[in-house]
Amino acid sequence: MILTDPFLFSAWLAGIGVALVAGPLGCFIIWRRMAYFGDTMAHSALLGVALAFLMEWNITAAVAGVTVTLAILLVLLQNQNWISVDTLLGILSHSALSIGLVTIGLMTWLRVDLMGFLFGDVLAVEPTDLVWIYGGGFLVLAILVVIWRPLLAITVHEDMARAEGVSALPVRMAFMVLIALVIAVAMKIVGMLLITALLIIPAATARRLTRSPESMAFAAALLGVVGVTAGLYASVIWDTPSGPSMVVAAMSLFILVMSLSSIVAFYRKEKQR
Repeated sequence: MILTDPFLFSAWLAGIGVALVAGPLGCFIIWRRMAYFGDTMAHSALLGVALAFLMEWNITAAVAGVTVTLAILLVLLQNQNWISVDTLLGILSHSALSIGLVTIGLMTWLRVDLMGFLFGDVLAVEPTDLVWIYGGGFLVLAILVVIWRPLLAITVHEDMARAEGVSALPVRMAFMVLIALVIAVAMKIVGMLLITALLIIPAATARRLTRSPESMAFAAALLGVVGVTAGLYASVIWDTPSGPSMVVAAMSLFILVMSLSSIVAFYRKEKQR
């Protein structure tokens, strides 16, 4: 069904492109406990959409510009002492989302499908979107490969990594920018409110199945592809929203893996008694 319908096939390709990039990045988000950072940047994407309509810019480019700017700002403000990081993230997250909504609301001449931006509309993917997704995805993965070892080093123990000569600030900055770029290219697939789920859930699932960082990144990408495929198929069969369906499919995989791993762990303990 998916392979024979041109619209579904394009949507499937787009979802796979996002999943392949989101999986490895999601591993570092989990290791570094940065889920709220991802949410903050995802919410700021609507401000980029509003600016794109207001200035007549390309939407993906505008969203990338806003999210990258916010990513750099978050890294620079991460070590300040005048307000806690979680409070700062909460302020920036909801303020950016609200400013975007207000700006779009003030453009009375404009009719915008907010649900599509908030929850995604993968069936509306166009060839230019695929270029953004795969071009941006290749760039993100290439940079991630370059910074993999220093990023892993500061994730495991930042002070020790600095003692060994790793410059933590540029690496953290590069990682945050990569997250921002993924959010920009993935917004049309699952929407700005669900992209964090696609970053985190496959990686969390892979964590229970693997023992090394590299294998976890590979498994997260693969599980993301499975979740995208299953979610898209389910959305066609049951006529449900595509973006949320992909997240539900990913969550179902997580529950299945957690349940099976718990059962296996229980039987191993019983055998040891």
